[in-house]
Amino acid sequence: MAEHGELLGFWWAARDRLQPGRVTFFLFVKPEGRGQGIGRSLYESLERAMQAAQVRQLRVSVWDNQPEDRAFAERRGFIERSHALAMVLDLATFDDRPDDAIIAGLQGEGFQFTSMAALGDTEEAQRKLYALNDTTNRETLGGDGAPSWASFEDFQQRVCRADWYKPGGQMVVIDTATGDWAAMSAISRFDDHAYNLHTGVDRRYRGRKLAQAVKVLALRYARDVLQVATVHTHHNSRNLPMIAIDRKLGYVQTPGTWLMEKSLGCDTPAAAALPD
Repeated sequence: MAEHGELLGFWWAARDRLQPGRVTFFLFVKPEGRGQGIGRSLYESLERAMQAAQVRQLRVSVWDNQPEDRAFAERRGFIERSHALAMVLDLATFDDRPDDAIIAGLQGEGFQFTSMAALGDTEEAQRKLYALNDTTNRETLGGDGAPSWASFEDFQQRVCRADWYKPGGQMVVIDTATGDWAAMSAISRFDDHAYNLHTGVDRRYRGRKLAQAVKVLALRYARDVLQVATVHTHHNSRNLPMIAIDRKLGYVQTPGTWLMEKSLGCDTPAAAALPD
């Protein structure tokens, strides 16, 4: 707090839903309050609170165009866990005409391009979407292989019943010869832009341009149905195939984030509640 009671900085933290021993936190100090030890004091109080709550691991995301913030974290023992590249596409310059031939060729090979809306968004379809989403997300290059949801029921509650979920923006590709779900690309609208949440291809079907084709359909949905001007997304910096696809489609890179991690060395299970 400043001399006259002005708030100059704060932190807050939240446990990971699937790994309660891990906490993600945020720490902010106003520009006029920096260089005065406020950030140091806030972090020290954070770490004391986390130790008392028996937290074993801390995570924080730091803008990759703010090296001083990364240095602050590294001085306190944090190491880089991953690097998320941010990318944005201006739909006014998006030319999807060259992809018509790719999509038509894949359809000729027996692939059906459809959406959860067209499939009725049934529970059976949601279960198949969950299986494909979970598997391809775990296999993302540079990822840690951890699941994003505890179960199908968790996925159904947190995704299919979420306000942002749009069945028409959940594009899927089905191999009509086997009935297998081969690829997907999920997109939705947030404020004045769309966000491409995840694009994935079953490992058995990779190398056939399915990712590019299904993503183009998701982008058309954003342009023609959601009627937004831009589409945003993030990639693990090691996921070079998807980064290459997005650059080919016209995405440009914008400031992303480093995920920094620190072990607190607590061996006992996390049990205590975090402070209010």
